Parts: sequence; C-alpha cells; structure tokens
Amino acid sequence: MSDGRILVHFGPQHVSVHRARGGGLQVLTRERLPFGAGLAGEALAERVGEFCAGLKEYAEAIDNKTTRVHATGVLQRLPQPEAAALVNSVYVDTGLYFNIVGPELERFYLDTALAACGSTDMLEGLVRREFRTAVVCGSFQQSLGDIEGTIAQLRETGTEVLSPRSTRIKPETEGTNFILFDYQDLLKNPRDTWRHKYVHMDAFRRADAVVVCNPGGRVGSGTVFELGFMSALGKRVIFTEEPQGVSVSFPCEVGLGACAQPAEDRRTHPSRIHARIASR
Repeated sequence: MSDGRILVHFGPQHVSVHRARGGGLQVLTRERLPFGAGLAGEALAERVGEFCAGLKEYAEAIDNKTTRVHATGVLQRLPQPEAAALVNSVYVDTGLYFNIVGPELERFYLDTALAACGSTDMLEGLVRREFRTAVVCGSFQQSLGDIEGTIAQLRETGTEVLSPRSTRIKPETEGTNFILFDYQDLLKNPRDTWRHKYVHMDAFRRADAVVVCNPGGRVGSGTVFELGFMSALGKRVIFTEEPQGVSVSFPCEVGLGACAQPAEDRRTHPSRIHARIASR
C-alpha cells in the first residue's frame, strides 16, 4: 500500500480513517457510523459523501489515486441494484470508488491480519495482501513488457493472476493483430478470436479485482470493450495510471498498492523485464 494513502473503512458500527505508513497503518480517527441501519438510496449516498468530503482534513488531495474506501457490515447486505446505485452515486459526488467488500474477502483480510500481527482490524490484513486473485488487462501487442511487470508485482504479494496465466507468446502469432500465449490453442478461424476473448473476460467473475495496465494512460480499443463487461459485473477496476481517452468516466481506482513506492518508481523499467524473463 503506497505510503501516505488514506484508507477508510465503513465497518459494522464505526467508520475509521487510516494513513498508510511504512507498510503499516496510522489511525487518524474512528467514529460512529454517520448513518443508521435503515438509511438507503440517495440519503445513504449523501451521508457517505458528506463524510468523504471531510477527509480533506487529513490530506490535500482526496481522489481515487490517493484514497481507498472500503465498506463491510450492513452495506454488505444491500441488494445488488442498491449496492451498484450507491457505488455510482458516491463516485459521481466524490470521485471515489466505494468498495463494498464481500464477506469471504473480509474473512480473508481478518485472517491475514490475525496471523500477521494479532489484529482484528480488517485493514491490517488488506495492507498486507490486498487481493487473493486478479486479472490483468491491457494491450498485449503494445504493452506486454509493462503487463509483465504488473503481473510480477501482483505475484510478489501472493496474488494469483487468473488471466493471463502466462505471457510467453506462441511463436506463430508474434507480431499479429491477435497474439496468443503458450497455454492457448491456435485459432480455428477469425471468429475464434471471440472464444479466447471471452475466456479471458470470464475470469473477471472469479477475481477480486481487474487491473488494467495502461502505461502513459493509454487505454486501447480492446480494453475499452472489456471495461463494459467489468462494469456490468460490478467488478473492482484499478488502472495502473490515470486513464486517458476514455469518453465515459466510471467508478475505478488508479495505482496499485505497492508498499512505499511512488507511482513513477513503480513503472517497470525494461531492464527489470528482461531480468525477470531471463531468470525463468
């Protein structure tokens, strides 16, 4: 988790605000939830938005790069349409992604926190291992080296990358408009590109997050196509850099949580890519 990032947790009874420091957490405040169990719809979104507006007390910038907002407790029990409406409203009003953590993932964070430092604070587990599983997207033709670096960064934290499982290109497809990796079979015909695309996107369902590797902010047409599928699933989406050229803004986050490294240092240098490839 990047040093200085603000982490917010709307829990069962309290909302807590922390700052990431040196791989750990500094508690900034802990208050009773600013809403009751019966609050819903726009009224609930307004209360959440009002609380998030007050976060400017702790940081000069409060946005989807510097701030992470997580929710459990009663918010986990919202019906899917109401949960999606809340996420959308909070994003429109504040620019923040309101991440409603599922019960299984919450349990994982709690178990990780307990094993690591004897804590019962979910965020203590989250800063140690944010994802169990992830899918990495991006332009395999133009940004494969950066995608390699992103996958390596995720795996270093123990994250299982569901897709792509490998980035070793099938020699027959290198330099083509639709490259395939060593674990994929060759195309039957041009329409067979859809089968491979769908298998990759279907892995979104099982992932804790979809990480979009977009060096320089570029988001290719193939990735834009996939973003619609991610949004329909209500999947957590994290861009490695601020997206450019996307006509419709949508709830997302920017920047992976590599411990104590600013964004510019996390970009994968070509020499590191070659070193990783050579070490296989």
